[in-house]
Amino acid sequence: MGFLDKVERGLERAFNGAFAKTFKSGLQPVEIVSALKREIDTKASIVSRDRVLVPNRFHIVVAPADYDRLASLGSSLRDSLMDEVEQHAAHQHYQFAGGLSIKLLEDDTLGEGQLRIESRSVEGRVLWTPVLEVGGNRIPLRVGANTIGRGADADITIDDTGASRRHAEVVWDGQRAGIRDLGSTNGTKLNGRRVAHSALAPDSLVEIGRTQLLFKVVPQAAPGDDTGFLQRPGGLR
Repeated sequence: MGFLDKVERGLERAFNGAFAKTFKSGLQPVEIVSALKREIDTKASIVSRDRVLVPNRFHIVVAPADYDRLASLGSSLRDSLMDEVEQHAAHQHYQFAGGLSIKLLEDDTLGEGQLRIESRSVEGRVLWTPVLEVGGNRIPLRVGANTIGRGADADITIDDTGASRRHAEVVWDGQRAGIRDLGSTNGTKLNGRRVAHSALAPDSLVEIGRTQLLFKVVPQAAPGDDTGFLQRPGGLR
């Protein structure tokens, strides 16, 4: 087994473990991840030596019982699946024609544990959305200052006694991001180094007390596109 295979299996174990308490039977999230990756690899189209296009719209079609369990996780599962698809595409040097969309659908002709992936490529404007990932959840950032802290008046509240009430802020101008410590007691770390203020590059790790926040800029479809995660019933249009 190669190094990348070991890494991928480790990621799948971690991904599946995050939802193990919810999914004691029926379709497992790791099976969805594997199916999405297979669909991407199967549908990859070589346009040129430096350009391989893959689908950017995915419908995950499952049995009603599995739908109900998956739907209970809402945005947490959606964000995790988006991460897996984005990372797989990046590792394989694939490109999307437009913003990425994943939708969950149910089909009563499927039995529990069965899964069907439907995909297509849809050209469109990609919106690059800045987010902070905290405890497996993605929190979108607005243009301007986004304060982080323990206080209820912070834009992003973290339950951490090592954080000040208004600890730091992430500023997004629509294209670039920066972080600034707001005179906190314990300071703010960026990629392991304490900072007062700094530019914030994608995939940077911010540490406030014991809390880790990962800054990412993710591709999403433009408003008005078919982007909802949950839907009953439906099919690929």
